[in-house]
Amino acid sequence: MVCGNCHRDLAEYSNYCYYCGTRQAVANTPAPGVRKRLMRSAVDCKIAGVCGGIAEYLDSDPTVIRLVFALVAFMTGIFPGVVGYLIAWMVMPVAPVYSPAQQSSQARQTAHPA
Repeated sequence: MVCGNCHRDLAEYSNYCYYCGTRQAVANTPAPGVRKRLMRSAVDCKIAGVCGGIAEYLDSDPTVIRLVFALVAFMTGIFPGVVGYLIAWMVMPVAPVYSPAQQSSQARQTAHPA
């Protein structure tokens, strides 16, 4: 990666140039072979994590997803909204939760493969 301002070589993951401080345009592309899955959030959950999981999948704010879900549920009737939430609760798997020790060991394994 090359800085657009000072034209020096940078690491691919750099958000800022460490020579001139200019913000770099980094594409948010997942690692090769990794695909995003729709799962219930194990961290951001109020009832079952369905809205939190949808927000993580869509890269949006979970509060907005909850408000949209509540508005749709009240506009179409409470029963269809509750049934839809229950079906999503049963169908969507729970996202795994990693401890900080597991995350750091995974980062070391991907940085220095054996």
